[in-house]
Amino acid sequence: MDLEIQQRVKDLTEKYGAENMVVVIGGAEAEASGLSAETVAAGDPTFAGPLAGVDLGLSVFHVVEPEIKAECDEAIYDEQCGMMEMVLDVDAIIEEVKNVRDQFCKYL
Repeated sequence: MDLEIQQRVKDLTEKYGAENMVVVIGGAEAEASGLSAETVAAGDPTFAGPLAGVDLGLSVFHVVEPEIKAECDEAIYDEQCGMMEMVLDVDAIIEEVKNVRDQFCKYL
């Protein structure tokens, strides 16, 4: 997760409160998705960005997770995500993000 996005997440969390935030990520690989999820939940694991050492505990989901998919208009989801869902390792992504959420998220 780049430094600009980390700062935006931090600013929005300060403005609206961590309990009112849900972060939806869309990384194409499980490992990258897990790192992004960990960054917004437990702090930047690289200790390089604005969220270094900042334990926000935010709820974080990947766009391919059933909880997010169920909230989307089916036609729009299929148009925007359907093709990618066919080529991604969806199960690995879901498992990785869920593990981070179960370990670090304070607000579900």
